[in-house]
Amino acid sequence: MRIPPRILIVDDNPMNVDILQTRLAAHGYETVTASDGEEALAIAREKQPDLILLDIMMPKMDGMEVCRELKRDPTLPFMPIILVTAKSESKDIVAGLEAGGDEYLTKPVDQAALVARVKSMLRTKALYDQVQEQTARLEVQTAQLSEWNRALEQRVQDEVTKVERLGRLKRFFSPHLAELIIGGGAEDPLQPHRREVTSVFLDLRGFTAFAETTEPEEVMAVLQEYHAAMGQIVLDHEGTLEHFAGDGIMIFFNDPVPVPNPGEKAIRMALALRDKMGDLTVRWRKRGFDLSMGIGLAQGYATIGAIGFEARWEYGAIGTVMNLASRLCGEAKSGQILLPQRLLGMIEHLVDVEYVGELVLKGFHRPIKAYNVLGLKK
Repeated sequence: MRIPPRILIVDDNPMNVDILQTRLAAHGYETVTASDGEEALAIAREKQPDLILLDIMMPKMDGMEVCRELKRDPTLPFMPIILVTAKSESKDIVAGLEAGGDEYLTKPVDQAALVARVKSMLRTKALYDQVQEQTARLEVQTAQLSEWNRALEQRVQDEVTKVERLGRLKRFFSPHLAELIIGGGAEDPLQPHRREVTSVFLDLRGFTAFAETTEPEEVMAVLQEYHAAMGQIVLDHEGTLEHFAGDGIMIFFNDPVPVPNPGEKAIRMALALRDKMGDLTVRWRKRGFDLSMGIGLAQGYATIGAIGFEARWEYGAIGTVMNLASRLCGEAKSGQILLPQRLLGMIEHLVDVEYVGELVLKGFHRPIKAYNVLGLKK
């Protein structure tokens, strides 16, 4: 993003343009102007501003169509658009946002609100540009690293293979399990195989609304705090972390190293996760964030191994047991740990539960009897 940022003002009323220019100039912004939609498109493509203030009702081409044209042009960089219009009904706001607008201001424009929205959108633009720059830099570095690895491989092929394998395994497993596999204490888990596992899914309640109404930097900070806390507990219980997917986390037990009691390990971990989430919830509520967590567990057979292609491998598990844990997680209310009858039969000596009912889950022909884990038996 430029310094100072360049803002395109589009309005067919010269007085409105003068007012916006004066206000933005007072805050040090560079401005360019257009008086109709066609001119706005031409200037946007030529000048590539960092932000566009766009009127809707204009001659030749209205602001809605300008939005659509700009957003579907793959050659243009990301340019946030604030729609500035006298149309203030809910249906107009929805239409403007669906057309590609990123923000919506109604006329007469409150000057303080204008400056606040401009600053907010420019922060989003700066973050987007930073991510793009880092991505491009990472692609160059990745290409360079690939060349260095090939050269090194020619000289010390056997040693590099061992180091690379250990590095890959540590992405999938705890350091202890990775060392065990390399040392011959477990078979190569990246080869497809079938095994009975206990699967655990967890995700945040209220996260979608939180992400839609919170600055991206705060969303990322909360996710990092959540992942760090949950991830450490997973490692402490020697679970295999299958993947992070935003606020969702998938873990399973009994692979790659078999354990005699995967269900017990999984439920002890789930209870520790719930306790830790209670601490996080208290801390987040003090910051105005209403987030909690639900957990689903299941036990059964899955096919496990490396999934992907040469440039990007992931350690994955597929099967009904994974789907069941995921669906139960989706049904779990705040603070609940849901498990089916089969898994309960294996650990009922360990936990107190309450019957939730027969749940109709997507992908399952019959209702599933589900139980909520209250805690360990005294």
